[in-house]
Amino acid sequence: QPPRSCEDYWWEWKHCRGLRHAFHHYYAHGELPACGRWRDDYEACRAWERGRAAAAQEALCKSERARVTEKQKYAPVWTLRKSPPPDWYLPLDQDKPN
Repeated sequence: QPPRSCEDYWWEWKHCRGLRHAFHHYYAHGELPACGRWRDDYEACRAWERGRAAAAQEALCKSERARVTEKQKYAPVWTLRKSPPPDWYLPLDQDKPN
């Protein structure tokens, strides 16, 4: 069974090709999104479901692994705290003038 349902790949491809997503991606990254990967994954998923093709299975698993590693390569913006600050229970200094 594929890692996701084939309809998920189809809807991701349709979303990627949408005008709103393309505008946002261009604004954020300076280039149009590459949507061919979602289409290829959809076709590989359908081939996997129809004929249990080993090549389609390997291509889809490789694409999913690449997607997960790409998502994990960016560090979080803020460092996470291990415990609260020592004075977390004190009232805030909102009423005091600077």
